Amino acid sequence: MSVRGKKVLVLGLSKSGIAAAKFAKKHGADVYLTEYNDITTKEQSDNAKMLEDIGVHVEYGGHSDEFIKKSDIAVTSPGISPYSQIIKRVRAEQIPVISELELAYRECDIPFIIITGTNGKTTTTSLTQHILSKKLKTEACGNIGTPPCLVADENLDYFVCEASSFQLDMSTSLKPYIAVWTNFTPDHIDWHNGLENYFNAKARVFREPQTAKYCVLNVRDEKLLEFSKEVKGKLFLFGGSIGDNCCYESCGRIIFRQDGKEEEIVNLSDCHLIGEHNYQNIECAVICAKLTGIDNETIRNAVAEFKAPAHRLEKIATKDGTTYYNDSKATNPEASIVAINSFNNQNVVLIAGGRDKNTDLTEFCQSVNKHIKTVILIGEAADRFEQNLIKNGFNNIIKEKTLESAIDKGTSLNPNVVLLSPACASFDMFNSYEHRGEVFRAHVLSRI
Repeated sequence: MSVRGKKVLVLGLSKSGIAAAKFAKKHGADVYLTEYNDITTKEQSDNAKMLEDIGVHVEYGGHSDEFIKKSDIAVTSPGISPYSQIIKRVRAEQIPVISELELAYRECDIPFIIITGTNGKTTTTSLTQHILSKKLKTEACGNIGTPPCLVADENLDYFVCEASSFQLDMSTSLKPYIAVWTNFTPDHIDWHNGLENYFNAKARVFREPQTAKYCVLNVRDEKLLEFSKEVKGKLFLFGGSIGDNCCYESCGRIIFRQDGKEEEIVNLSDCHLIGEHNYQNIECAVICAKLTGIDNETIRNAVAEFKAPAHRLEKIATKDGTTYYNDSKATNPEASIVAINSFNNQNVVLIAGGRDKNTDLTEFCQSVNKHIKTVILIGEAADRFEQNLIKNGFNNIIKEKTLESAIDKGTSLNPNVVLLSPACASFDMFNSYEHRGEVFRAHVLSRI
């Protein structure tokens, strides 16, 4: 399976494309990187020159026959749809197409812990790597930001890899040591050309012939619980006390059960993470840690010191009895529902809105009714969100023109919590969800 001596075609001058090209070249391949768009920034120009300097052939502004034909394998970037013209063109030449993640897997002997799911991937990946790093050499990689090919030549015990459906869809022989599926809700349907294709992309590493040695699934997700009956790897469930191998929360404690034997691992009162979804993230990480031989005391201490990654129900500050949480990563209603449901019997002001994904808001409105006192709406989606909230019996709604004025208004109401969890994309007002979260953080801290 080695790329040594092979012609490797890399699609896209992206972060993963650059990493794949460098890695394949280092491993003895003749590498051709092709980028459809013209180079327009100094960073792109510098990256292209760097690759050329190490012997990679680079073209941009289109895909030539010279680069494509007679390639032994093509490595694609996550942003390129499997239904795109370039993928169709490559496959018409009967060239196998794989992901950058798959390239790293094929060329090294480091076992993979794959963490996928619609929501919760990044926190689970970060926490798992944080725990394992106390005793083992590990790297958090994949969709979390570092391409596996960048670290595949390091002396690691495990990759802890956040894997998107895009990456798994093009990983054709990847067989992880552990595969975790946090949850499944509709997303990226256009990219995958349908919900079933989206599900099947994530299911690859849980099905033969790619089944992980250990498969970790969410019992609270009905579709995943049903899917667990198909899984051939050793099954561990989380989110409920089911079966001989599971991890669950009971009376404020995380309990791990293996082959019927139970152990108390973590007291949640010692943790920075809050909310049922984060408790499930902890359960996933505990399972991974136990399966890689980490002792209970190390797990307990590591979980206790871990804080949520930026923009994921991230506690920013507390002043005058009001705590501010940045959950800007909640770019769809399902993700916001998870954050909203984390707060019980508190006076919570929710800041929501942005670029509308036009998804159904019924469950979102139901959660708001149960847990939120005031909703402040911003952005393009404000009118539709207001209409849906009123239709579902919630009327304590305020509209603001900016995120900063929404924070100021929310603070003036003297709540227990001001929660930014937009349930929308950010691109009407911000460059990204990270940019939105940074603006929230900066304005909150400016008031303290």
